[in-house]
Amino acid sequence: MHIPNSMLQGSICPVTAAVSVVGITTAAYYSLKAKDKPTAANFGAITALIFAGQMMNFPIMNGTSGHLLGGVLAASLLGTPFGVLAIALVVTIQSLVFSDGGITVLGANILSMAILGAGAGGMLRSKLVVCWKSTQGKYAATGVAAWLSVIMASFAVSVELAIDGQIEFFSVVPAMVGVHALIGVGEALITVACCFLLSSHSVTTKTRGQVAVPLTAAVMVALLLSPFASGFPDGLEWIAEKYNFLHQSAPAFVSPLSNYAFPSFSNEMLSTGVAGLIGVILSFGVAWIILRIMQLPATKQ
Repeated sequence: MHIPNSMLQGSICPVTAAVSVVGITTAAYYSLKAKDKPTAANFGAITALIFAGQMMNFPIMNGTSGHLLGGVLAASLLGTPFGVLAIALVVTIQSLVFSDGGITVLGANILSMAILGAGAGGMLRSKLVVCWKSTQGKYAATGVAAWLSVIMASFAVSVELAIDGQIEFFSVVPAMVGVHALIGVGEALITVACCFLLSSHSVTTKTRGQVAVPLTAAVMVALLLSPFASGFPDGLEWIAEKYNFLHQSAPAFVSPLSNYAFPSFSNEMLSTGVAGLIGVILSFGVAWIILRIMQLPATKQ
């Protein structure tokens, strides 16, 4: 669901950028105030896992694919404020390093995937978990919140496209939400499975596994599995092609790792795997540095 520069070009871009700045600032504030904080290494490992997970497009229908957004997954394992920061960081790295999502529409992508996906999705999960107190209820709440987070993100993108004049509101909403309702099922299943496997390595635990397990999984997914991801267009691209608003334009900046391809390798699968590994290392490193910086005031006290 990464919007390219050519798809949004009007005043909606600075508006969504401003809203995203406010959202990230709010998440950072509550992250600093949180009682249960992940370690810098755990924050980096989960961020890297989300990056790798988003490389794994899975087919759904009619030559369409979807991929993990990971907002509720990040919020579940890190806490909602840290989840927002993790997804925002992933989306930013994807845009700046891999040309996945435009730079001028970065605010819109952060709004849909981080602010709504992790922020609203994470808060919704927390409310549902309180209502459904059993272990089964917790996983059901996680799955429902993950599915709804995709619906919310797709609806937000629909509104942005309509405001920008790309397509009529009542045409884009049922198309986008309909496709992403199916993608959301995959999101829910992946999120619940990952939470089940990684719940013992969440923010509240202090074991080596909280870093080793998700980081190892991230490396394996990016290096070994991402070359086998579906090549079908994702839900947004499929809708854009169907309704003729997928405009091709030369990007202002072309990264050497554009489209998750490492230029030194002629083998496409090896190229994708190495690019994914670079992304995992970069995501882990930048996330680790950011959280260490956020921890500095507490260290001085």
